[in-house]
Amino acid sequence: MSDKVQLLNIAFDNLSRSELLARFEHGFMLNPNVDVLMKLQHDAAFYAIARQADYVICDSQILKMASTLLGTPIREKISGSDFFGEFCAHHAANPAVTVFLLGGLEGVANKARRNVNARVGRDIITHAHSPSFGFEQKQAESLALVEQINASGCTVLAIGVGCPKQEKWACAWRHAMPQIRQILCIGATIDFEAGNVPRAPRWMSRVGLEWLYRMAADPKRLLRRYLVDDLPFFGLLLKQRLGRYRNPFA
Repeated sequence: MSDKVQLLNIAFDNLSRSELLARFEHGFMLNPNVDVLMKLQHDAAFYAIARQADYVICDSQILKMASTLLGTPIREKISGSDFFGEFCAHHAANPAVTVFLLGGLEGVANKARRNVNARVGRDIITHAHSPSFGFEQKQAESLALVEQINASGCTVLAIGVGCPKQEKWACAWRHAMPQIRQILCIGATIDFEAGNVPRAPRWMSRVGLEWLYRMAADPKRLLRRYLVDDLPFFGLLLKQRLGRYRNPFA
């Protein structure tokens, strides 16, 4: 089985969950689902960042199924939301690992911090911060935030402010945070961990219907994403199956 699996213009690391937990000691992780993969067809800056990722992990049962259709199956779907909790549990007894949690509305990140720490059994998330809307476009706020992260002494940055904003901000500032060894871009995970937004039932996730659950829960925000923006994925997948797909940034 291949160590890398090519889906459209991104190569995924073909790792099991246990292998990823054992290997992920340093670097920046990207967790594409269908929506992320479609953004990578149109956003050149985001594509350049994706190519810098140290790990690219499949966060979609649909992508896992697509890889099988292409004849290069991905071994396991590892959602970013699941992996964050598993990462914290994996390092529960390792005091050298501490997390700065960045994202969510006011107070939500702190609620998530308390819930994760209670489940893990220690204060692995030592700092949590909810930035202002549009913070990534405010140089002064970004500088102050980097200072706050550096002063925290944390070794891990978990950022959940939406894709591709979180990836772009983390990569733009990662070299200004030398003590941060691992960067996790975790999207809606902060809301999940805070208990503000329910997760889809596991059976829906297993059969590739988590998107339907999320769309039904938040149609105003997600209806266009799933039924308009992401639908061309299946045409691109067919092109790759027929050997006719071309990377728009090649």
